[in-house]
Amino acid sequence: MAITKQIGIQSVADEERTVPAIAVENVHKSFGRQCVLDGVSLAVSRGETLAVLGRSGTGKSVLLRLIVGLEVPDSGFVRMHGQDIAGLSLDRLGEIRNKVGFLFQHAALYDSLTVEQNVAFPLQHHASGMSAAAQRDRVCRLLAEVGMGGHQGKMPSDISGGMQKRVGLARALALEPDILLLDEPTAGLDPISSSEIDDLVLKLQSEHHMASIVVTHDLHSAKTIADRLILLDKGKVVIEGSFKELQSSDDAFVMRFLKHSQESVCPERQG
Repeated sequence: MAITKQIGIQSVADEERTVPAIAVENVHKSFGRQCVLDGVSLAVSRGETLAVLGRSGTGKSVLLRLIVGLEVPDSGFVRMHGQDIAGLSLDRLGEIRNKVGFLFQHAALYDSLTVEQNVAFPLQHHASGMSAAAQRDRVCRLLAEVGMGGHQGKMPSDISGGMQKRVGLARALALEPDILLLDEPTAGLDPISSSEIDDLVLKLQSEHHMASIVVTHDLHSAKTIADRLILLDKGKVVIEGSFKELQSSDDAFVMRFLKHSQESVCPERQG
């Protein structure tokens, strides 16, 4: 009997490892007559980072909004750990969202709150069982982890764009998510700050072992932090694979996208 029980536990654990943390299956999404996503499919496992590339208006940010449940697909499925999020009750969807960290394109910090208060915000609203002292300890630990220790009392207007992104990452990690979504994490940053954010994302991924999707125009960043990349065009996945596989593609759009992306990268970001 004990052996049977142990086998059962092992099979459940194996199943959890094989089910993707995020699965998007043949998703279509239109706004009026504009088709934004046209049969997009992808899957990301825990500990893996997928970069989503594409020109402006190809549905990259809409894809993130669908994954977190802020938009609903016209058809197809979005699954978190095997569970279809469409049609869930607000309470259940809220539980799932609490395990998803989201870094917005412009950090989206609350201007009227200090750095410490911004990071504490999710804990105060979604971790009511945690004591105030425990919340303060977690906020201090997260700020130190992203290189913002000692800046707790500053306002967002008092720190640089790169520092705001760091605070945004700390806030995204506050509820200890197992999924991390990053919308243009290096947008608007100078080359040095961009490289620092890349290094930070790699460090956090190594330490927290999350399933991550990063939407970015920064090809160097995508190459640095992602295990796999997909390229969208006209709402469809043109190619999926490693950066080397994209480089070796003979697809005309892929070659043109890589060429123009590399030409637009600052010299400090090339290599």
